[in-house]
Amino acid sequence: MRGSAARRGRPSFDARYAFGPAASTTTRTTARAAVRTAVALLTTGAVLASAGCLGGSDDASHPGGPRAGKRPAAKPSILWNTRPDSIASLGDSITRGFDACSVLADCPEVSWSTGTEVNSLARRLLPAASRSTARSWNYAKTGAVMADLSGQIQSAIPHKPELVTILIGANDACRSTVDAMTPTAQFRTDFSAALRTLRQELPKTQVYVASVPDLKRLWSEGRKNVLGKQIWKLGICPSMLKDSDATDPASMERRRRVADRVEAYNGALKSVCDRDALCRYDGAVHDYRFSTDELSKWDWFHPSKRGQQRLAAMAYRRITTP
Repeated sequence: MRGSAARRGRPSFDARYAFGPAASTTTRTTARAAVRTAVALLTTGAVLASAGCLGGSDDASHPGGPRAGKRPAAKPSILWNTRPDSIASLGDSITRGFDACSVLADCPEVSWSTGTEVNSLARRLLPAASRSTARSWNYAKTGAVMADLSGQIQSAIPHKPELVTILIGANDACRSTVDAMTPTAQFRTDFSAALRTLRQELPKTQVYVASVPDLKRLWSEGRKNVLGKQIWKLGICPSMLKDSDATDPASMERRRRVADRVEAYNGALKSVCDRDALCRYDGAVHDYRFSTDELSKWDWFHPSKRGQQRLAAMAYRRITTP
């Protein structure tokens, strides 16, 4: 590279014929010295240009793009803040504390994310002074599906929370029939759109995304309780919980399809979240095996106060990991 560059920079005349034979010895000596100096300068310039030390376009003399070996400038790393000072919680009945305090009623005071009467995520993360000045907000709604998430985000945006928690998707699977479940592709599209809505207004807000719980595991545990099964008949997650004692092939296949859809939803949550530098997905919620005392004593399906605190502990661990 350097030799060819030097040849291109060499003078177009030959030093031996620069001056005629009548020229004096001194003149010829001076001329030869001048030519040698010029060649040396041009050669040095060619070497510097080849090494990238001189200005000029990278692409003009190198067809196909920048010269080999040149690396693009590194992007600044985005640091995750393990101690955010404000939280907005989004999601469905789980985040509203449904059936944790009384039958068929919300109880946001015990919400795993922003509750004030349990050791919630907000109580773990926010200092007492911040909690007393309303630095946490709960916009989850019982019965919400993924298509509702963008609206909840719009409600949270004016507060400019440093952290948004999301636990949603169970109701997309808990439909009247398995055929009525939200298609996975639509679920993914709605989640992507919700995150875009957030990023357009709050590019620096961190997002914690909990996986959808294992609904089949909740059925297996809750069906042991007679009262819980009676509450299920009121319409709680019929795609999974209908005919809760039936174990015929058709019933088991129906439950398997619901469980498979939940796993597909979690795959969509993870893949979309992974593309956002300030989003953390937590598969631990789906993997966790809730015990009977961690489930509502009324419906044996939603988390009890103890179950809510377990969710808070999982979220805290994921959020505070550097």
